[in-house]
Amino acid sequence: MAAAVPSAAAQDELNQLERVFLRLGHAETDEQLQNIISKFLPPVLLKLSSAQEGVRKKVMELLVHLNKRIKSRSKIQLPVETLLVQYQDPAAVSFVTNFTIIYIKMGYPRLPLEKQCELAPSLLTAMEGKPQPQQDSLMHLLIPALYHMKYSSESSKSNTIFNLAEKPKTVQLLLDFMLDVLLMPYGYVLNEPQNRQGAPSGQGSAAGGTVGIPQPPPGLSFYAAKRVVGDTPWTAEQLEQCKLGVVKFLEAEQVPELESVIHLVIASSDTRHSVATAADLELKSKQSLIDWNDPTIIGKMYKVYLGDIPLKTKEGNLLKPELKRDPVSTRVKLKIVPHLLRSRLAAELFPANIQVVYDGLFGGNTNAKLRMLSLQFVHHICGTCPDAKIKPLGPMLLNGLTKLINEYKEDPKLLSMAYSAVGKLSGRMPQLFTKDLALVQQFFEAMRKEDMDVRLSIQEALSMMVGAYTNLEGAQLTLMEALVGSYLVKPEVQVRQIAVKFASSVFAPDHIPSRYLLLLSAGDPREEVYGEAQRALRTCSANSENESTPLKLPSFPVMVSHIMEKAASRMKTPVKFVTTTSVLPFNPAAFLEIILYLRMCLAHSAGVDPSCQSLADMQDQAPALGCYVRELISNDITAQDSSKNGDVNPVEMYISLIQQLLSAAGGLQVMYCLLEIVSIYPERLAASLVDKIDWIKNLMSANKEEMRELAAQLFAVVVVALPAPELKSKIQGLIKTAKDPHNPEAQHGSLLALGYLIGRYLDNTKTKNLQEQDETIMTCVETIGTLLDNGSPLSVAAITALGEIGRNGALPIPDEGSGFTKKQLVENLLARIPSGKETNKAKERAIRTLGYFPVGDCSFSHQKMLLQGLMESVEAKQIELQFTIGEAITNAAVGTKSTAARDVWIVPEEDYRPCADVKENDVVKWVLDQVLNKHIGSVNPHVRQASCIWLLSLVKKLSNHQEIKSKLKEIQSAFISILSDNDELSQDVASKGLGLVYELGSEHDQQELVSILVDTLMTGKRAKHEVSGETEVFQGTSIGKAPDGQGLSTYKELCALASDLSQPDLIYKFMNLANHHAMWNSRKGAAFGFNVIATKAGEQLAPFMSQLVPRLYRYQFDPNTGIRQAMTSIWNALVTDKTAVDKYLTEILQDLINNLTSNLWRIRESSCLALNDLLRGRQLDDVVDKLPEIWETLFRVQDDIKESVRKAAELALKTLSKVCIRMCEPCKGATGQKTIAVLLPCLLDKGIMSTVTEVRALSINTLVKISKSAGELLRPHTPKLIPALLESLSVLEPQVLNYLSLRATDQEKAAMDSARLNAAKSSPMMETINMCIQHLDVSVLAELVPKLCELIKSGLGLGTKGGCASVVVSLTTQCPQDLMPYSGKLMSALVNGLCDRNTVVQKSYAFALGHLVRTARDTSTEKLLQKLRSWYMEKEEQAYRTGCTLTIHAISRYSPDVLKNHAGMVLPLAFLAMHEVSDDEKGEKEDSNLWREVWQENVPGSISGGIRLYMKELIDISQKALQSPSWKMKAQGAAAMASIAKQQTGSLVPPHLGMVIGNLLHGLPGRTWSGKEELLKAIGTVVSSCSEQLKEPVPGQPSIEEIIQAVLKECRKENVKYKIIALKCAADVLESTKEDRFQELVDILFPMIKKSSNGTVGARSPKEEEDDDDENEKVKERHTESLLCAFSTLGKAWPRNADTQRCYRFEVCKLMCERLKLSTWKVQHAVLQSMNAYFQG
Repeated sequence: MAAAVPSAAAQDELNQLERVFLRLGHAETDEQLQNIISKFLPPVLLKLSSAQEGVRKKVMELLVHLNKRIKSRSKIQLPVETLLVQYQDPAAVSFVTNFTIIYIKMGYPRLPLEKQCELAPSLLTAMEGKPQPQQDSLMHLLIPALYHMKYSSESSKSNTIFNLAEKPKTVQLLLDFMLDVLLMPYGYVLNEPQNRQGAPSGQGSAAGGTVGIPQPPPGLSFYAAKRVVGDTPWTAEQLEQCKLGVVKFLEAEQVPELESVIHLVIASSDTRHSVATAADLELKSKQSLIDWNDPTIIGKMYKVYLGDIPLKTKEGNLLKPELKRDPVSTRVKLKIVPHLLRSRLAAELFPANIQVVYDGLFGGNTNAKLRMLSLQFVHHICGTCPDAKIKPLGPMLLNGLTKLINEYKEDPKLLSMAYSAVGKLSGRMPQLFTKDLALVQQFFEAMRKEDMDVRLSIQEALSMMVGAYTNLEGAQLTLMEALVGSYLVKPEVQVRQIAVKFASSVFAPDHIPSRYLLLLSAGDPREEVYGEAQRALRTCSANSENESTPLKLPSFPVMVSHIMEKAASRMKTPVKFVTTTSVLPFNPAAFLEIILYLRMCLAHSAGVDPSCQSLADMQDQAPALGCYVRELISNDITAQDSSKNGDVNPVEMYISLIQQLLSAAGGLQVMYCLLEIVSIYPERLAASLVDKIDWIKNLMSANKEEMRELAAQLFAVVVVALPAPELKSKIQGLIKTAKDPHNPEAQHGSLLALGYLIGRYLDNTKTKNLQEQDETIMTCVETIGTLLDNGSPLSVAAITALGEIGRNGALPIPDEGSGFTKKQLVENLLARIPSGKETNKAKERAIRTLGYFPVGDCSFSHQKMLLQGLMESVEAKQIELQFTIGEAITNAAVGTKSTAARDVWIVPEEDYRPCADVKENDVVKWVLDQVLNKHIGSVNPHVRQASCIWLLSLVKKLSNHQEIKSKLKEIQSAFISILSDNDELSQDVASKGLGLVYELGSEHDQQELVSILVDTLMTGKRAKHEVSGETEVFQGTSIGKAPDGQGLSTYKELCALASDLSQPDLIYKFMNLANHHAMWNSRKGAAFGFNVIATKAGEQLAPFMSQLVPRLYRYQFDPNTGIRQAMTSIWNALVTDKTAVDKYLTEILQDLINNLTSNLWRIRESSCLALNDLLRGRQLDDVVDKLPEIWETLFRVQDDIKESVRKAAELALKTLSKVCIRMCEPCKGATGQKTIAVLLPCLLDKGIMSTVTEVRALSINTLVKISKSAGELLRPHTPKLIPALLESLSVLEPQVLNYLSLRATDQEKAAMDSARLNAAKSSPMMETINMCIQHLDVSVLAELVPKLCELIKSGLGLGTKGGCASVVVSLTTQCPQDLMPYSGKLMSALVNGLCDRNTVVQKSYAFALGHLVRTARDTSTEKLLQKLRSWYMEKEEQAYRTGCTLTIHAISRYSPDVLKNHAGMVLPLAFLAMHEVSDDEKGEKEDSNLWREVWQENVPGSISGGIRLYMKELIDISQKALQSPSWKMKAQGAAAMASIAKQQTGSLVPPHLGMVIGNLLHGLPGRTWSGKEELLKAIGTVVSSCSEQLKEPVPGQPSIEEIIQAVLKECRKENVKYKIIALKCAADVLESTKEDRFQELVDILFPMIKKSSNGTVGARSPKEEEDDDDENEKVKERHTESLLCAFSTLGKAWPRNADTQRCYRFEVCKLMCERLKLSTWKVQHAVLQSMNAYFQG
């Protein structure tokens, strides 16, 4: 018996299957077949899990039959949706799921596209936890559908389509599959491996397995290719659509950006344009957002690029051959490498980086473009890879590059890049190169052979490599020397140029052989070579000067002898240089450089600066050289390295080299070198040139004036030592030549020679009193005098000659009288100074000569006349000349004691002491008197300027003179009076003078001087210039400048600066530093030595730097140009340390903050500008606390009264904003955290809430950017930030919108408010809020939620309210778990706002609640729903009902699962609300539609099914509605009851029937009210539907009798409209119950019919009819309705009882006949219907 039970069940199953088979067989059309399949396929598949073999067999049979029929008919749809649900059933057996997926695969592609898209998310859901092949099949179905998917433009919505956030495993599977799809080439055909079919499963070694695996496409494994191809391979067009679908899917941000970068990169390399373009655009748009240093992204790129490289590790061998991925195609590689070039991390990842390099350079499938990119990658690695990580790479990179250079010659561009990569590598890893000189040689050789473009790259590479060889020693160094030497003489110019670079950089600056090579190169014909060599030779000193190492140059004797040796050997070889007249060992250019270099070595050995270039500077060094040369010769140090030249002194070698070059080529510098070396030790060295006198004489008639001058000096030095007779004959020879006008050059040279010779002679004979030569000298002087007026070069020579003679002794001519006298000479020279005809040179020489006369002649009688003349010869714009005049005045004033009397070659100025027995002719007192009293006070600014310069010269040169020391106060006052001149130079000279005066005084003097100066500057009193009638007030450019003491403002500032430091005497230092005029850099100015002042001042000011730096820093940005320049000048002089600003950052910042609100606009503006400069690009970690103060102060200044200040503040704020944003980045750690903490309160309270538009805009902008950059760091501050930003949504909205909103119609208002809310949601503030929400967690919510609740309750403004709702929604999606404890609070806050008058706010709150219930506790949700229900049932205001409607609709839409949990409470309410009786108000209709939607979406199946499910609850709520005091609600309840009865025809049974009827009857008694009709309709419907059940007596259920009684009672009511409906109800009840109540009805109906008849029957005249108006029309209509109702009721209620019929038969018949004759057709129709019932009865 037990065995029979299953067989019976099995038989039953088989019978069922048979019936399905039969149906299938009977299906004739596709449509029938489709219906049967959709109904029976899922249950049939479930039968596969049957335990009975027979059943399973039968199912299989059925499926085989089905397959045959389906496969041929592609239009037939399968129930895919149901199958998917069945497939996901965790209880299903694998046998069932395996078959189910077959039909899913068959049916899904047949679905219409919309349906496919709709089911796409289900496919993804179905994948979870299924076997790999099935997952692949599902993805194969999904991918083609992606192309047709529609994604919302709002990212927050689109993410919910697939809802992948909770399915990380699925995401990974999907991404892998998509990657394979994107890598799949078009038109690929998969060949199955051959040996697989033969081999038994689970056998065959790994080696055997690889044999038959066909080659997969690049980037894929065999398995990957196989799963993409699938059962039904895609065509090329379909594959293109699939790829586009994938790109669209990634664009819609369905998966994390991080994961999808590699997909877009691969898609951008697709061979089809549509795919590549779409991916490219998406990549470009995300370019800035992607973090290219993310290990995930870079790791994936490398993995795809390289494939699975079998490394020799355990893992490498574990990979099955069919899973091994090949590297991608070259096309994809070309797209990947440019992205690797963006990444710092890519350069560091070893070994992948080197694998990519080698693959790109030497791989089998590489091409020129990929090689190029790989080389760029090598450059990238060299540029960014840190030292520790580049170490192992270096040798491999170098090998790769040298291999490429040696083997690959096709593309010059590529070679160029390879060479420069080697150069870069040498910079990073010099140790790789140091040992390998062969590489240098190879590159030099390559440079000779390669094309021009490549040559430049090799040149660049070699110049980078130089650094690697700077520390060579021993043999390596010698080898390098030989190498460089050999390439210095090659024909290619670049080769020589680089060889020079090597020679200059690799060897030490005192390495003689390399210096010699450089000297030879300095004679190169090409500028780039000789320029490089000269720079190397001349600046080797300068470089080491800046560093602290002592200067290194070869020793003079060694270098000279080396050169001599080389010169001698070169003369014997063909490389010597041959001219028409001579043979030289070197070419002239190189020879010149050799001489100058030897002069540098000489200077260096003598201990002076060797880098002087100008002859005048060199001459200043002459006395020092003299000491060294004397020492050299006296010690007789001979060149040590040479045995041949052992007896020749190095100095003599030097002279012989100079002579050699001079004879052949000339040249001013060489001539100078010869003159210098002889003049510094004439006693010993002049003799060697005695036999060359004629040669020197020839040089005296050279073409160049300067050359002749130097030659004349040399001639004088050599000849003056000759014995007297010879000397005399030489002088006479010179006189003769000087008088001969045929050869002007010789004449010029002779004149100068005479002057210099006699000057020297007089100098030598000062101590001896020799008379015999006087006559000759006199003749000379007269001869010179005759040539004074002979035109330019000669007259200048004559003046110079006279000056030289006058400097060394008295002129042997009479004081005055006729002829050539001293007076006439002075007048002649003075007349030249103001003359327009004379050149500046002539004027300079004339002035200097005048100054010399009193120096050589102690009894010069025209001394004062001469000085007076000099002082009165002031011309405009001759500043240089005034310095010369100043010097001349100083010389002439002090007379014989002047330093001008020394021999400039031998005695330095500071060491000169005049002879004790010389007679004094000092007139300094008189000169000072003249300058101070007459010239300084002049009204002519040029005279003032000149006198200021003379005064400076006097103070400087005669600082120890008693007269100067006694007149310091007067001199200071003179300088002060010039300070306020408009001319910059005058001010500068005056300020320098003041500094000198101060230093000269004693301590007492100094105090007095300071107080006078400070007093004058601060009170602004200035010297008055007397103006007489003839005064020329304005000269030259001074017109247009107001003489208002404007010039003093700068000095006042300086004075204030000094006073603030409590060191008023510092004012002198500041003045010296303030205006460093270009003049001081000139030759004249430099004599005053002001370039040294800065360094001295620096030492004295060091203690005050912390006070000074802030002030000076600010002053550099002063709007007043004068102050700005002065302060910048002081800054540059004092602040030499580059880090000073960082060092004093806090002090500077404090000073600027204090001065931002100064009373003076100038200071406010300069503070803003200084702040802007200070903040830019600085680390402000130490001053984070000051940031809020800076922000707030700048906010105030942004509203300044002066526009320029406002602009400066705006500039500073923008910079501050950028700096703060950068400081808030997560990488800043604790500092970032601190910055945000101090910034946010300031920006939120002061910035966003500011009344100044610009301040608000900048604050918001800064907040948005901080929120983007700060990321996680924002978390602790979100509770403050989010509410503040939410408030700002309303505050920052234009007020006009509120105004418009108040005055708009309801419809306009709704549209407008909706637009306002959207604008608020897309505002930057909301963007910031959304950024913050991403970082929330439990710790923060506790603080945030109370504030949010407060804001929801008390927030003003549409934007704030809408924003709050939006935040709540975001919270529910971002952190649902964490939000749970707080949902109740939020809910109650939102409920309070639900009854807002503004519908847009209501919708927002409802929307928020719809999401919030998901995270709320059940109890909270229940409370909410109860509250809403009570609102709906009890409150009559429309706002409450709307709020209720919107909320429940939102819950139904966004949290359907929550609603299902509370369906028993919500759905009955929805049912009731669906039946709202509308008063033609659109809002109410909309509401009932929303309710209908709620009901339909949440009730399974039909309406009647839903009513059955919730019958009790529906009756309860309808009952409550009927008991409501609101008539409208009563009517609604009745309508709901009616609906229940109508939908439940026949199935409304006790006890529910009694409850329904009882409730309806309960509502009937009492007065008539609007909507009461619904009760009657409902009763009619219920009784008609359930008359049978009502006949049976049930306790608590009204009897039919009671119902009829109640209805008839209503029929007697007076209200016609109501009465008609009551009668209809009575008729329906009587008809369905077959009760006989005709007698009672007759009492009601007959009067009605007769009354209507009286009103409407009877003849009516046409006139009466015309007079009928609208009123009558309505009455008429009502009468007609009454008649229709009456007759209809008569018919329906006509009794079945014969007795009753008998009573009323005639009367009824008579009535009917009457009405049939005289009535409208409507009434006639009703009468006929009644007759029908009458006769049937």
